[in-house]
Amino acid sequence: MPPLISVTHLSKTYADGFQALKAVDLGIEKGEILALLGPNGAGKTTLISIICGLVNPTGGGVSVAGFDIIRDYKKTRAMIGLVPQELTTEIFESVWGTVNFSRGLFGKAPDHAHIEDILKTLSLWDKKDGPIVALSGGMKRRLMIAKALSHEPDILFLDEPTAGVDVELRKDMWEMVEGLRQRGVTIILTTHYIEEAEAIADRVAVINNGEIIVVDDTAELMRKMGKKQLILDLHDTMETVPAALGAYDLEVAAEGRELIYTYDIHGERTGITSLLSDLGDAGIRFRDLKTTQSSLEDIFVTLVEEAR
Repeated sequence: MPPLISVTHLSKTYADGFQALKAVDLGIEKGEILALLGPNGAGKTTLISIICGLVNPTGGGVSVAGFDIIRDYKKTRAMIGLVPQELTTEIFESVWGTVNFSRGLFGKAPDHAHIEDILKTLSLWDKKDGPIVALSGGMKRRLMIAKALSHEPDILFLDEPTAGVDVELRKDMWEMVEGLRQRGVTIILTTHYIEEAEAIADRVAVINNGEIIVVDDTAELMRKMGKKQLILDLHDTMETVPAALGAYDLEVAAEGRELIYTYDIHGERTGITSLLSDLGDAGIRFRDLKTTQSSLEDIFVTLVEEAR
């Protein structure tokens, strides 16, 4: 079965000569949550804008549910809801009025029950008759999501949806995202809160300098590139690792107070038992030990650095 969204050799060069995208290939499956990660200027917003029909590509193409985004613009755009980074609303319009208007822009008949459900889900119901100008920044962000959902899209793009949003509102938003996924909505998000992507995304795509450098299942990416470390709090400080322990590739840290051993948790053997035995034979004592594992953020930083 072909992907719901198919991006093929997509490129974009702006009038000033800046090449924002370089032959990007990406398939997005129906019903998944895909996190699109990358540093500022990597091409995330350009890629989203092209798929949503807001920016024309220089080369390549995009299809949504088999329809070309340029030839079949109305069909593809009607399937997509977009929550942009920038908050753009008529500040003196009412919350109810602007969400209803957004639905009408897509030729949808009025559906007060649907709009009511969205506003209640996003905790905007008690603000429905008030002007947008009276909303807080977090509530305006919720309003942008309500506008994007007003026409019941099959695909939702969230471009930095939690920027400037407090922790409580962020938690509510991700609960709403999970509810949409359960209803079959395909969700593509960009975020600087990488721990969120790790928690909710099925797959991660990393873009850097206009190129997709990796696409993988979140869990599989963690498995393949995540490191686990054993950190030993030494009883006595150490300047260098004794030659007898050279096979373990140990690292001295914290001004000689810690010894770090990095290992593969998926290997047949971690080597921890033999390491501890050899430490004892070498007369190296430690007060305490702990383990840490790479986060998606650590992996993301490594991938971007390797791509430079």
